[in-house]
Amino acid sequence: MAAEPLFHISHETCIKCYSCVRVCPVKAIRVDIANELPSIIPSRCIGCGSCYRACSPAAISFRSSVEETRAILSSGEKVAAICDPTISGEFHDITDYRKFVEMIRQLGFTYVSEVAFGVELVGLKYKELFENFKGKYHITANCPSVVSYIEKYFPELINNLAPIVSPMIATAKIIRQKYGPNVKVIFIGPCISTKDEALKFDSDAKIDSVLTFVELRQLFQDYYIRESQLEFSEFDPPLGYKGSLYPISNGFLQAAEISENLLTGTVITTEGRNNMVHAVKEFDSRIELIKKNFNIFYDEGCLMGPGTSPGGEKFLRMSLVTDYVTKRLAAFDKETWQNEIASFANIDLSRQFVPDDQRLPVPDDEKIEEVLKMINREGHLNNDVGCESCGYQNCRDLAIAISQGLATTEMCQVFSGQNRQEYIQTLRTTNENLATTKAALKESEEKAKHEHEAQKESAKIITTMLQNLLSGVVIVDENLKIYQSNKAFIRIVGEEAALIDEVIPGLVGADLKSLLPVHFYKLFSYVLSADEPIENKDVQFGDIKLGVSIFPIRSHKYIGGILRDIYLPEVRKEQIITRLTEVIDENFDMVQKIAYLLGEGASKTELMLNSVIDSYKNPGKK
Repeated sequence: MAAEPLFHISHETCIKCYSCVRVCPVKAIRVDIANELPSIIPSRCIGCGSCYRACSPAAISFRSSVEETRAILSSGEKVAAICDPTISGEFHDITDYRKFVEMIRQLGFTYVSEVAFGVELVGLKYKELFENFKGKYHITANCPSVVSYIEKYFPELINNLAPIVSPMIATAKIIRQKYGPNVKVIFIGPCISTKDEALKFDSDAKIDSVLTFVELRQLFQDYYIRESQLEFSEFDPPLGYKGSLYPISNGFLQAAEISENLLTGTVITTEGRNNMVHAVKEFDSRIELIKKNFNIFYDEGCLMGPGTSPGGEKFLRMSLVTDYVTKRLAAFDKETWQNEIASFANIDLSRQFVPDDQRLPVPDDEKIEEVLKMINREGHLNNDVGCESCGYQNCRDLAIAISQGLATTEMCQVFSGQNRQEYIQTLRTTNENLATTKAALKESEEKAKHEHEAQKESAKIITTMLQNLLSGVVIVDENLKIYQSNKAFIRIVGEEAALIDEVIPGLVGADLKSLLPVHFYKLFSYVLSADEPIENKDVQFGDIKLGVSIFPIRSHKYIGGILRDIYLPEVRKEQIITRLTEVIDENFDMVQKIAYLLGEGASKTELMLNSVIDSYKNPGKK
């Protein structure tokens, strides 16, 4: 059975800040056009954890191994904990590493060993590979996020990945060779992507579970394990020598005694999200000029991995690592270590990589330019202009992502801001026009007071009927400006419409395009231009599904729309038809009189009501 995705975004907690989109180096996060919420695409994810660390409301979580570890520890089988050397930088609150070892034993582990020794065995393989140069340069394969990045986005570089397992896998092989093939192995480290790396190996290389440091702290808390209550305990052999420097990016090279001399060395070391991306790109395009092997880590070394406690200080952790190694080496038995290295010299540390190309086709320039025009960024097709607030480096990249279905136009903050200001200005203009009209009509209202009162009573009856409909009703003109709408329509559209309704009751004069998403208001545009109805079309709007009918009231001038929440009980159509018909019959003479004074207003209302009735009577009529 396939493992659940490594990361998950809770839509209940997400605040749509798109920080996750901005930090994802491979754009493995899609923003849904309907609800504007981000979701992770597991097949594109490289497990780096950048989104997890960037999410301030903690809406992103990773696959927990706590319960899996509990089950393994309670199985009655021998279980070995293999600890990444980064423990010395992470657990600064534990005064002595020997207490830390005993705390792990108290959880139920049979053996507690260092990955540092595995680092050294792997390092020897790298030294041999680099020194036995045959014209091909390599990228280290120690960081699982880097390996995944190359397999998915630079599969042509797979042959340049060093064909050597990571220190975690090497240590699992060492433990089973030393303590027996049936020992369960649980890796404890700073990296989340190792959870997926572990799934790729079996037999003597199998990792039965992976705990991050955050999860290990949770287990200590759950089992009430405290340093002050325990005695010293040493790591089980084999012990590492300089492999404990591994958390620092170039510490791996020092542990393997691989030269970093700027003049004679053959390896470039780099770390961090942006540096990793640039390094792989330059290796791909410029390696014949660079002529170096690349030692790449996604994070700032393992010290700042996403599985470490938040708020860690890099240089403090770096100092703790070097202090720890210095203390260990002061009384280190190098002869025993050399014998251990020799005893595991023939262990198979080779591996292969599998291409998993996740690159999406890039749309042609015509399509990109079309999207740029949609967000008012035309002219940016061939440049790097962009504010990056959307999460993409420039406007062109955002347009490409929109074309690929990974992003929406609303992610462009400049475009959204312009639309918002234009909409506010439209509301102000509408209010001013309404005020002017009101003043101009004041005199005529006085002259036609009795008729006006009659019209108000009639309108009240009609409006009451309209407002009590369970279905949303909206009438718009040829410019998609709202002529009339009911409470159900305002409720369906949501909070923004309710706020506007407080300023302009019934949303009269409001722009439909500013209230509905593109795919929705284009249905109204179609009916206006085609002059033919759309009946009973299901439309997804936010978290609800609507049954929508849109029909012409006056050719190319006015159209009406009925929106029904398909999850609400059925509206009794016959009752509505009867009541609307009675109102029209009783007020027909009055409407004719009012029309003399107010022109088309009353006839429009009559046309609208008759259209509504006709829609209910004949829902399938073309």
